[in-house]
Amino acid sequence: MAKKTGPKKETKSDFLRNALGKNPNLDHHQINLRWVKSGHAGTISSALYYHVRAELGIKTEWTWVQSSEPESTGLEPPGTVEVGRAKSATSRSAKAPTEVYQVRVSLVDSQPTIWRRIQVADCTLDTLHELIQTAMGWTNSHLHHFEINDKLYGDPMLLRETFEDLNYANSTTTMLSEIVPQNGRPFRFTYEYDFGDSWEHAVLFEGRLPAEPGQRYPVCLEGARACPPEDVGGLWGYAEFLEAIADPDHAEHKEMLIWVGGHFDPEAFDPALATKRMKKGLPNWRELR
Repeated sequence: MAKKTGPKKETKSDFLRNALGKNPNLDHHQINLRWVKSGHAGTISSALYYHVRAELGIKTEWTWVQSSEPESTGLEPPGTVEVGRAKSATSRSAKAPTEVYQVRVSLVDSQPTIWRRIQVADCTLDTLHELIQTAMGWTNSHLHHFEINDKLYGDPMLLRETFEDLNYANSTTTMLSEIVPQNGRPFRFTYEYDFGDSWEHAVLFEGRLPAEPGQRYPVCLEGARACPPEDVGGLWGYAEFLEAIADPDHAEHKEMLIWVGGHFDPEAFDPALATKRMKKGLPNWRELR
């Protein structure tokens, strides 16, 4: 008996190809307005937006704008907000730390668990966001916030439309040392990335340790399993994606493999590569085109 399948769900890539094919001048903000008005959940990342533009041969013009943020590159495409950072996580402080914070980050409800254990010098929550992104393997293509003791922490520039309404605290000025217990006891809080796919991470502060002489921080000590692809649709979408790529007879097998770049190993993880990404820092807009 043939398996019944419902109507094919419109992917974000399909929506972008259709919309930009009709009007290549639509900017990222306008695209997301149309996406929501069409009844879709979540948002379309800037990374996917520029990827499809490039796929369709649409050129992107880049202009220099004045930015109030000292760490901003000042380079932004029209109609976007800068999410990427150009400065590496290790370049912010040339002084070697005397102690480091050990943190375990795990993707909530992932089965089996996707997790990382990292060591970092004291830093702002904004920098911790970058370190979680790079250790996990995300691309910083969506908004994020922390929830600590029922209080939300976020970037006032990126969350300016809801920052005051939701009574956010400023993650760019709040230090990790201000959050964790002074006695070094384990402490848990939450980091959420991509409010559409809603990737919730459990962050466990495991303690302070003396910094090892000669060791450059941050560093990823260990972990397990690959980070899900961006825009895959959250945990349920990721499960469907894994099912499709594992079954050559699946209706979306070929499409999903092409979408992910030809190959994806959900068990793959290299702490040395994660450490390299953490030291390099997040990409700037030039790398997101």
